[in-house]
Amino acid sequence: MAHTILVADDEPAIRTMLEVILSADGHEIVAVADGKGALEYLQTHTPDAMLLDIGMPFMDGFEICARIKRIKRLRNIPVMLLTAVDDDQTRDHAKLVGADDIVSKPLSGKNLRGRVTHLINGRQQ
Repeated sequence: MAHTILVADDEPAIRTMLEVILSADGHEIVAVADGKGALEYLQTHTPDAMLLDIGMPFMDGFEICARIKRIKRLRNIPVMLLTAVDDDQTRDHAKLVGADDIVSKPLSGKNLRGRVTHLINGRQQ
């Protein structure tokens, strides 16, 4: 079954890579360049999962995740944060804002696909 996945990352190459990796499983990918774009999309859409880069201009992945988790319609959408900095502080912050998973860059396609599938399937049970 195809799912809609919102990808927010300020690096075009990473957006493209995520699109290629995740569309291989038949998912529909909506890619935006920053947090503002993500929130605009979420005003009228409810994706099945979200991949948010932590380091983005205007609004980072932490802030978007924290906002999403306060909105009833969006609260149960699984959020995966993408980070270039893999340390305890980052992981703790991710838990604090309610992220469901955190993945460090550079990303491995197979690993990422498995984790996204796991996120989406976990939500549906």
